[in-house]
Amino acid sequence: MKAALFHPKARAVLKSFPENVRRELGKAIFDLQKGAKLSLPISRPMPAVAPGVEELRVKDRTGAYRAFYFKKLAGAVLILHAFEKKTTKTPRREIDLARTRLKEMI
Repeated sequence: MKAALFHPKARAVLKSFPENVRRELGKAIFDLQKGAKLSLPISRPMPAVAPGVEELRVKDRTGAYRAFYFKKLAGAVLILHAFEKKTTKTPRREIDLARTRLKEMI
């Protein structure tokens, strides 16, 4: 099973999400650790960040939540960035921040 490595700021944001959202994201991350290939509606590729980066997508009555991850490393799944999505299009600053964090973690 792969390790889940969290960027410290992504972990802090994830902890601020509602409990049911954290639980659903946690289950998806555990599935990724076991080698599962996730697809829509829970996950989709985010080539705007970098090749191999995907986003976990969770919605509940309080809003839409996202977490960017990278699983192309041999022994780990990197959780780069998490945020509450308030617009239909992912804001450029979120994409840029995820790109920066990927470079920091690799």
